[in-house]
Formats: sequence, C-alpha cells, structure tokens
Amino acid sequence: MNTATVSGSPMELLPALGTAIMGYAVVFLGIVMLMFVIIITGKIMTARKQPAAAPAPAIEKPASAPKALPAPGSAGQVKLFDVPDKEAAMIMAIVANKMGKPLNELRFKSIKEITEEEK
Repeated sequence: MNTATVSGSPMELLPALGTAIMGYAVVFLGIVMLMFVIIITGKIMTARKQPAAAPAPAIEKPASAPKALPAPGSAGQVKLFDVPDKEAAMIMAIVANKMGKPLNELRFKSIKEITEEEK
C-alpha cells in the first residue's frame, strides 16, 4: 500500500511526497519574493516622499530665560479658580463652538465656577 491516487492514476508514496514538498517550496519561494518586492517598493516610495534634507539646527536656550513663551496660536494664561484643567478645556471648547470661532482666536482671562449662593 505504498501508492497514492492523483487524478485517477496511482502514484508511489515517495514521488507523491516529493511532489508535495516541491509544491510547498514553490509557494514559499513565491511568498518570500513577494515580501522582498513589497519591502523594496516601500523604501522607494518613502525615499520619494521625504527628500534628503539637512538636519535642523539645534536651538540653544539662553541661560537666563525669564519666562517660557506661550505656544503658537495661544492667547496667554488662563486663571482657574477651583476648576480642573479638563473641565476648563471643555468649557473653552464649548464657548468657541457656540461662537463659531476657532479656539486660538479667543482669549479667556479666568474661569470660575459660580455656585447658587454667589448668584
């Protein structure tokens, strides 16, 4: 019983095993070649998108910097009176949305929660 049937004709076990191994090897080789093609194509595409540029010069911080400058587009500091940062950010976003203005065009001086007793 050392035979296998392929397409209706009997085949010896050893040649059938050799044929199976050869098939697996061809498929594996094809996958490896496809992997290399994808890697090479990816490197070509990233090289085209990012031209080789000189590295940016390092910015030296002066030894006696009195204050850190606000981030670009910000309008200074906001004083928070017993309001967590997360809630203050939500309030500012809601106000900007209701006014229809970008947040960086508005200036908030302070945020304070008003209780029923203070009204």
